[in-house]
Parts: sequence; structure tokens; C-alpha cells
Amino acid sequence: MREFSAKGLRGARIDEIAARYGGSKNMIYHYFKSKDGLFTAVLESMYATIRDHQRDFEIKLSDPMTGIRDLVRFTVDVFDQNPEFVTLLHSENIAKAQHIAGSKSIPAMYERLLSMIDGLLSRGLADGIFTVRVSAIDLYICICAMSTYAISNRYTLSAISGTDVYAPAHRKLRRQLIADMVLAYLTRK
Repeated sequence: MREFSAKGLRGARIDEIAARYGGSKNMIYHYFKSKDGLFTAVLESMYATIRDHQRDFEIKLSDPMTGIRDLVRFTVDVFDQNPEFVTLLHSENIAKAQHIAGSKSIPAMYERLLSMIDGLLSRGLADGIFTVRVSAIDLYICICAMSTYAISNRYTLSAISGTDVYAPAHRKLRRQLIADMVLAYLTRK
């Protein structure tokens, strides 16, 4: 994960990865067949980490407002705790998602998440709490975009603003702002 997140898929070298774990390139090729196979395994592991953190069960049982606020909080926190995932996603997008497309586990993880979000949105609309109809995927994309922008652009934004935008106080404030903005949108009159 460190090699791929530091150098991207194209820049990562199997011999460097083997040296880091103290094994051989042949062992990597034996288990993963190729650098692409290893990258897919890394993505699957990171996606599992992200999804485990989002705690579907707790969110699913929440009232819609609490559920959306918790979804935002969990999503922001997991990206903040795993900033290398954002770099891995950039590499996968450059590769046009070929590794995710070849993975059975990653799409399955997100079917459950999107179904859970859709349930929260539907209950919120049915209860009259939410006034705006939005698809689960569009809402999740917006939450992820707001959660990751400061991570992927932290160096340029910090240089422009003269402050560390990735400092804990800024991250805590952004988590609150994102949740407030999402809920304000869903409940607008």
C-alpha cells in the first residue's frame, strides 16, 4: 500500500515492495500473478477498511437525520485516517477502474452501502424530514468529494492559505460543515 500510494500504480516497483516486506518478487507473483493483481488486492483491502468503518448496521437503524450525519462523520474520519486511499483512487482512475471492474468484492461492498443510504433517504422523505429527492450514489459522491478534496489538495491549499488545512482543528470543522451542508440540502424548504 505504501509503495502504490507514494508512487502510484505505474511508478510502484515490485522489487521495492519485496524489499519492504523482506521477501521475494517471485513470492508476490506466485500469490498475486502480477503487479496489477497485487494492486487489486491492495484496493480490496482499502475498500474493506473504508466500508468497515462506515458501520452500516448502526447507520441503518438510526433516524434519517442521525444516519446521514453519522454517514458523513464516518466517511470523513475514515478518509482522514487513511489519506493514502485517496492517492490509490487517483491511480485507479488513471487506470480507468480496470482493477475495481475485475474485483467481485468491491462492487458488492458498495451495493450494501448504497442500499442503506437509499433506505435512509426514502425514510426521510416518507417521514417528511427530507424535502429533496436525491439518488444514493449522487449523495455519496458529494460526501466523498467534500471529504477527500482537502486531502488530495492539502499541500497546495496549505501553501495558498498559509495554514495547514489538514490540521486536526480544520478536519474537525470540515466534518461538521459537510454534515451541516448535506442536511441543509436534504431539508431545504
